[in-house]
This record gives sequence, structure tokens and C-alpha cells, in this order.
Amino acid sequence: MDTDNRNSGESSSFGSMISSVTHEVTALIRDEVELAKAEMREKVSQVTTSVTSMAVAGGVLLCGFLVLLAAAVFGLDTFLETPWLSALIVGVVVVVIGFIMLQSAKKKLKAANLSPDRTMASLRKDKDMAKKHEGQVKEELK
Repeated sequence: MDTDNRNSGESSSFGSMISSVTHEVTALIRDEVELAKAEMREKVSQVTTSVTSMAVAGGVLLCGFLVLLAAAVFGLDTFLETPWLSALIVGVVVVVIGFIMLQSAKKKLKAANLSPDRTMASLRKDKDMAKKHEGQVKEELK
């Protein structure tokens, strides 16, 4: 009869331990998801602010650049005395420079670190802790 009580006590202890572990793992996963969401919102906010600033600056630069291009066409026309050729030369130079700038911007955007670093580190830590806890539970059950 004493062994029956001990076995039922061990099984209720084991059951409560499994229930507790399940609850803790669920809470941990929920917290990790919330951390990932918060971190991604922060990253998106940083990118949005940067892109908006770049767009405004690009608009202002475009206005000034168009005036300078017109001046370059008129200046080149005084030497060549052929307006269409002056416009063509300036246009080709501008297209080449624009293409180089576009490729550079694409490279910088790809290099931007948008991954949720803190979440990934926390998940690795949780994985290690779970492995350690698993080993402890196995030893206790022996």
C-alpha cells in the first residue's frame, strides 16, 4: 500500500513537472515571438526613416541637378554649336553616372543588417538551456 502511494505521488509529481515544463515552454515561445516582433518593428522603423530622408534629399538634389544639366548643355553648345549633340553628350554622361550610383545603392541595401540579432541570440540561449534541462530531467528519472 505504501508503494501505491509513492507511485501515485511520483506520477502526480511527474505529471505536474510535465505540465509546468509545457507551460514554461509555451510562455517562453510567446515571449520570443513578442521580442522578434518588437525587434522587427524597430528595424522597419529605422529603414523607413532612412528611406524617407533619402527620398526628400533626392528630390532636392534632382531639382538642382536639372538646373546644372541645362547649364552644361548650354555651355557645351557654345563650343559645339550643335544643340542636339550637346544634349546627347550630357545625357549619356548623366545616365552612366546614375547607373553607377544605382548599383552602389543596391549593394548598400543588401549589406544592411535587418535580421533580429537579439532574438536569434536569445533563441540560441533558450535552446542550450532546454538541452541542459533535458539532461537534468533524464538524470532525475533514472
